[in-house]
Amino acid sequence: MTGEVVIDGALFLGMHATDEDMRRSCKAFFCRHLHDEVTMSLEHVGWCDDVVWAHPRAVQDAYYPFMDTLHTDMTIHRVGYEQADIDSVRNARYLADLPMRERLLLGLVLRRGAVLHTASPRLRTRHDLPLKAVPAAAAEDRFPQPLEQRYQVSLALRLPIEEL
Repeated sequence: MTGEVVIDGALFLGMHATDEDMRRSCKAFFCRHLHDEVTMSLEHVGWCDDVVWAHPRAVQDAYYPFMDTLHTDMTIHRVGYEQADIDSVRNARYLADLPMRERLLLGLVLRRGAVLHTASPRLRTRHDLPLKAVPAAAAEDRFPQPLEQRYQVSLALRLPIEEL
């Protein structure tokens, strides 16, 4: 494994989970990796937008300044899928119970020899895949200002863990 860190939309949106333990854990990941490089599929970036766009405009307006700033301040490589990613998971029976967005992402992770960091309730307990479930965070980490202030405002968006 290269040790490349791949993140999914569940981890990103998990910073806005209604479950406080999950929210703190996902936020801690981003606070602690703010100066690192991570990779996220274009589909998961778009899926996050789709989830946010389903909420009222006022919630979107509260959320997007944080998301835009985080995507600027943190080096997030946004990558598309390759044919090999699709081919490797198309008929993979051991992944058949997962949504296609997670199957395709795992194809990318496997091809790149990477590790997927996730908050997905479906993936967190899988031990047959190259992934790390976001660890528990006892205390709340803080982003540097003004990102922390934007994060606090963005909490107008709250998502049940089942939607991740």
